[in-house]
Amino acid sequence: MTSDNAIQSRCRQVQPRRAEFAEQRSPYPALRKTGIPVMGDMPWGAHLCVFYETKEDLLDTAATYFAAGLESNEFCVWAVSGPITEEDAKKLLRREIPDFDQHLAHGRIEILQATEWYLKGDQFDLRRITSGWSEKLSGALAKSYAGMRVSGNAFWFESKHWKEFCEYEHELDRSLAGQKMIVLCTYSLQASRAVDMLDVARAHQCTITRRNGDWEFLETPDQGSDMTIIPTNQSQS
Repeated sequence: MTSDNAIQSRCRQVQPRRAEFAEQRSPYPALRKTGIPVMGDMPWGAHLCVFYETKEDLLDTAATYFAAGLESNEFCVWAVSGPITEEDAKKLLRREIPDFDQHLAHGRIEILQATEWYLKGDQFDLRRITSGWSEKLSGALAKSYAGMRVSGNAFWFESKHWKEFCEYEHELDRSLAGQKMIVLCTYSLQASRAVDMLDVARAHQCTITRRNGDWEFLETPDQGSDMTIIPTNQSQS
């Protein structure tokens, strides 16, 4: 099969999988725009993952993701960590999103320090974190937002909490079913070992990589199989 034919075959497979995923994950039929070209529209309850190569790849991905959420009347939360600072996040969103300062002032988007959100007092408490997201979602719905959109950048690959965070990713995946919430987790390719990527991919419904502006699908393998990276021939500046 040629490269172009393989890509077309992959695209044909994604659409029915997405429809099946929508039926399984959410009682709400409307799909949401992710802002990420190769992902397209996803249902509420989607748990997505991007492995990025450069800081610019991470920033560009976040900008389009949150722009789509704000346009769709979603409450947005970005939990940032290195290599992104809070000032980096605000500078980027101010440049890419019209009226960003107005969105920020009205509380339509919130920027958190990931270490403070996930490791309060250097303690990882799965129940505290998941209930915290639930409280934010309830507050957003009470304010007539369509739902909530979250992104968090993983900083825990080399931390003592790696095993706990892996358990959290799987628990978060289960808790999102039936909720008006979309979560995008971002991981550094440079900091990731193959075994880490395998663990992470299995905790998400859709995993892609972004390397110097180019997108690729990361196939989630069955137990004991190798991962497969499928080029999409799509790029975004």
